[in-house]
Amino acid sequence: MNSIRDYLAANEARFVDELCAYVRFPSVSAQPNHRADLQACADWLRQHCQAIGLEASLCPTSGHPIVLARTPRSRGRNKPHYVVYGHYDVQPPEPFELWKSAPFEPRIEGRSLYGRGASDNKGQHLAHINAVEAYLRTGTELPCDLTFVIEGEEEVGSRSLAEFLKERRQDLRCEAVVVSDNGMPAPGLPALTYALRGVAALEIKLVGPNRDLHSGIFGGSVDNPAMALCQLLAQMRDRRGRVAVPGFYDDVLPLTSYERKQLARLPFNAKSYARFLGVPQLYGERGHTSWEQRSARPTFEINGLTSGYQGEGSKTIVPSWASAKITVRLVPNQQPARILRLVKKHLEHLCPPTVRAEIKTGHGGQPYLFSPTSPAAQAGLRALKTAFGRDPVLLREGGSIPIVTDFKRILGADTLLLGLALPDDNAHSPNEKFNLDNYAAGMRLGAALWPELAGTAA
Repeated sequence: MNSIRDYLAANEARFVDELCAYVRFPSVSAQPNHRADLQACADWLRQHCQAIGLEASLCPTSGHPIVLARTPRSRGRNKPHYVVYGHYDVQPPEPFELWKSAPFEPRIEGRSLYGRGASDNKGQHLAHINAVEAYLRTGTELPCDLTFVIEGEEEVGSRSLAEFLKERRQDLRCEAVVVSDNGMPAPGLPALTYALRGVAALEIKLVGPNRDLHSGIFGGSVDNPAMALCQLLAQMRDRRGRVAVPGFYDDVLPLTSYERKQLARLPFNAKSYARFLGVPQLYGERGHTSWEQRSARPTFEINGLTSGYQGEGSKTIVPSWASAKITVRLVPNQQPARILRLVKKHLEHLCPPTVRAEIKTGHGGQPYLFSPTSPAAQAGLRALKTAFGRDPVLLREGGSIPIVTDFKRILGADTLLLGLALPDDNAHSPNEKFNLDNYAAGMRLGAALWPELAGTAA
């Protein structure tokens, strides 16, 4: 293991240069004019993997290609197999004017590398590839077989991945999946994320008069759909900050005492957090800490409100309709389909007879829970401690990563989420960056992880 760590340290400058080359590809999956850039980026990664000794190929899909790279298989050895997931596509960089430097021309300032995709997700999965290079170049035998699955559609919903997993189910059958595509709570404080919230989306539209009406002539004789919608939505939570939908909390899996103890270890300052968010005061469901509210409790969020005149100046009307886009964040054991039925039924119940409700349900994603006391999770925690030189913490993530449930559903494999991004790395925002100390630690993590995990599979 010392030879691997020495190799990683000796080649750190080159690894940074390679990450810069990777970030220069404007691999924006949401914009069709970047299709050629995505192809070129995938081909660069394939060639890079081949150059370090991996068996790599491009797998075509109905969208952008998936890079599949495998460590050389030993004959006569039945080693445990793990999959490492990542994505080479990135978010659109707009608005350009808010960037301090060109988004696809990497800039290093201090120990941060600025550029779109630096942390989300090119730097994070490249750290794992670099660690495997160290094994191969130093002649150190890997205790397990690895397959890297790096896709190009994560930022647009991983549209081709599920079908790819089904087609390659036999080849990709594994003990577990490793993903570094999330974060850690503070610099120098590593974390293993063992739970994710799910999501369910819907849209409600209240329809009133058959056209916009003059508010002076008609106002007062008909209900205003915008006002009715606001009054309806105001009834969706109570004074304790709880969602006021009957049956909403029936299936919520409460935190264990072990989980609460782990969450209590996370650094948190309410005033600093409010200042970071730019709000005068925090708000959340009573009886739960801010960490619990944002990661381990379900929510009802209004994502957008639309009604009436939106232009400059005023226009005195009673709008003919009003609509709201809504998402509900779910926690283990809540089911998206059931929650959507409950929310829809309650919205219809609250709708006044003076307007008509039209409700459309949208996408849903399952919450995810992986036992933090399992042998694989404990192996991940040990590897994090080796890489960072500090006891890691356990996290629940408030967001949703649908591919994790795909890995469980299709491959039957749990996922270890070992994020390397910092809270201020500006993922999806201008001036995205990746901390180079975390890049180096991610390589050490990749070096330490495989002996630890292979030991649990013996």
